[in-house]
Amino acid sequence: MPSDHSSIAHIGVAVPDISTAMAFYRDILGASPKPLESTDGATIVSLPFGDVDIELLEPQSDDGPVAKFLAKRGPGIHHICFQVPNLDAALQLCRDRGYQLVDEQPRTGAHGRRIAFVHPRSTSGILLELTE
Repeated sequence: MPSDHSSIAHIGVAVPDISTAMAFYRDILGASPKPLESTDGATIVSLPFGDVDIELLEPQSDDGPVAKFLAKRGPGIHHICFQVPNLDAALQLCRDRGYQLVDEQPRTGAHGRRIAFVHPRSTSGILLELTE
């Protein structure tokens, strides 16, 4: 899969409180937040910056993936999401090349998009999300 057809879709940032975190992006940088969403045990707000969104992720419970991330690492970049032309082909290429997948099959993520995560053990410590 040629890399020139992929782009960064969004950067997910784990935060303990969306309202507090959103203030900087809205008040200082002028971002207009999209409506709140809920998926994977997190409340999500997307803040568009050109072709790339910043997604603020606030845990809804103490046992979800974002809560576990915050407990282990504290607030910060949780994942980077790359938009690919064909998610199924990208996942097969990951399997063929030995990358560990968190999601063997695509699932529905924020904004109703098909997504899958690649485990950080396979990507130099960075959780990567792939979407179409």
